[in-house]
Amino acid sequence: MQRKLILIVVAILFLLFTAACGGPSSTQSDAPARSDAPAPRAESGDGDSTTLASDAGAPDQEPPATAQGSLTMALSLVPNAIDVARASDQATLNVAWQLYDSLVWQDDAGQITPALAEDWETSADNREYTFKLRQDVTFHNGEPFNAAAVVASWERGRQDDMAWSDRWSTADSVQVVDDFTVKVTTPEPNALLLRTMANFWAMTPPQYLAEVGEQGFAKQPVGTGPFMLAEWIKGDRVVMEANLNYWRPGLPRLQEVIFRPIPESSTRVAAIQTGEVDIATRLSAEEAQTLRDLPNVEVLEYPVDRVFYITFNNLTSGVGQPTEDKRVRQAMNYAVDVQSILEALFDGYGRPSTGFVIPSNLGYDEAITPFGYDPDRARQLLAEAGYSDGFTIDMACPGNAQINFDQVCEAIQGYLGEVGITVNLELMESGQFWELEAQKQLPPLFGDSWTETSGEALPRLEGALRGWDASFSAWSDPEIDRLLNAISTTIDDESRAALYVELQRYMQEDPPFIYLYELSTFEGVNPNIRDYQPRAAESFFLMETWITGN
Repeated sequence: MQRKLILIVVAILFLLFTAACGGPSSTQSDAPARSDAPAPRAESGDGDSTTLASDAGAPDQEPPATAQGSLTMALSLVPNAIDVARASDQATLNVAWQLYDSLVWQDDAGQITPALAEDWETSADNREYTFKLRQDVTFHNGEPFNAAAVVASWERGRQDDMAWSDRWSTADSVQVVDDFTVKVTTPEPNALLLRTMANFWAMTPPQYLAEVGEQGFAKQPVGTGPFMLAEWIKGDRVVMEANLNYWRPGLPRLQEVIFRPIPESSTRVAAIQTGEVDIATRLSAEEAQTLRDLPNVEVLEYPVDRVFYITFNNLTSGVGQPTEDKRVRQAMNYAVDVQSILEALFDGYGRPSTGFVIPSNLGYDEAITPFGYDPDRARQLLAEAGYSDGFTIDMACPGNAQINFDQVCEAIQGYLGEVGITVNLELMESGQFWELEAQKQLPPLFGDSWTETSGEALPRLEGALRGWDASFSAWSDPEIDRLLNAISTTIDDESRAALYVELQRYMQEDPPFIYLYELSTFEGVNPNIRDYQPRAAESFFLMETWITGN
């Protein structure tokens, strides 16, 4: 009876929420839709990205020979920076990457191809990479790109105050060989080094940084990318214009890109309906359904490589808490009815997670099943751990950051209460939440999600589980460290996959998280948009995108 009451409350919260404002923003992950769900509008051959369906309806259309037209995109979050090294979330990274390039590029099929490096060689022991750089590239301010810029970018990126310092610190040395050759050395073979570079090593101009300092760079960032910053009114808009000297011939195709932060998803829906924006990201399944019959909107649906979870913090605030006992953590997983949350808040468009490796990732273990909802088992485990009367614990979640995540956290609070765990829940402004997360100052429990752009789960696992060495980690475990070390240094895919399986089984026996779910995401798009391909990580690059009739 009590469980039914919780589900009814969750459903009522959802209905009231969508009626009032359409839900917070979204995010979602690799989730097979229900059998009665509408099919994706269009998919690429490998299923990892989705191309706007209207592209197929315009065979006589050709991209413009020069940059033209303006595209406006509605964001679900306010970017905290336009600097890849300081970006705190995927939405911010999406904005920032339009200004930059890395040495290598991960294409829409997930393959690593040349970018600012024309080619490279790897040593026999897989520890040294020698990159030959392009000689015709300049930063937006006219400063030349060269080997010195690569070294300076690496030295800056690995500083402790950078959000992704751990991704730069995968290399322990970056050296100039000559003006257009650099040697990157890693302490051990690194299976994902090139993918890490592609997704985090944005090149920045050392002379300009020396002149304006970090504060000046934060206001007017400069890269080598397809677009240049024209205007940034914080909280209102980010305006970029085409880099007409871009090193990739014929790109970009848009003259202007405008990013508008619109945190309320109902407002994003209204904006795409009226044509105020050309792309509205992170919509709920219900909101997407209201757009499907409109002639001026295409609806994209695609699976996202993102896992939602509740973290157990054993580094700072969780020390000495009952959650240090793995039986308590197992109990809390059994206490939460994830499937009912999916049905009540997401129309069933999702799957309960079994861990941090999802079905499309290398080494996914099909033998592992979700914990499932078993409150009696939860109470039994709590009693075995000495907490038959329950306990009280604090929890935080980022407010208005993902679709209905506020309501998810409230439902989890209710479910845990049913087995005797009193949760003091705080919904924080998302920017403050991620700042405190990076400083490891969040409560013993906190909710979050982690997307991954590389196609493998290792960066997500390391980012959330590397203890003090990773900015957004709140958990440390020697056995997990051992397995992560082995995965990261194993070049052979089959052997690496077996290690992923071993890690998943350990992480279910000794869970560092309450595993929640993975979802599909929805976007509303102007049918005149061409060559827009959001990827499974909800990432996108706009250099090839163009718009007709603009």
